[in-house]
Amino acid sequence: MTGASTVENLLHAIAHCIALGIEAVAIIIIAAGCLEAVLEITRTVLRSGATNRERRDVWLKMARWLVAGLTFQMAADIVNTSFEPTWDEVGRLGAIAVIRTFLSVFLDREVLDTRNLQRDSNAGVHRDAAA
Repeated sequence: MTGASTVENLLHAIAHCIALGIEAVAIIIIAAGCLEAVLEITRTVLRSGATNRERRDVWLKMARWLVAGLTFQMAADIVNTSFEPTWDEVGRLGAIAVIRTFLSVFLDREVLDTRNLQRDSNAGVHRDAAA
């Protein structure tokens, strides 16, 4: 074994350990988001008079957790594919990037819609108070 291949093997091992650590963070983030969503939706469903806005807020929070988890997952895949990536690895990275982008676009749209609804409902409250 040459010195260059030993260094390359060491770099592969370090990159693999780093990627595993990042993947663990992604799993923890997604698990935390799921737990929070289950608790929040249970609390919302059990509370009488829960509004659609409150239910939507739960799903928005969950989507944010998913985007964060997918971002870490993508980072782990980038680290894993940094040395001689296979087509399978590149395909996986591409699929995660597409899913993350899809979630981000729809999350951004939902956040904007929610802000508009909140702004409109606040404007209605202010109009009623002024009348």
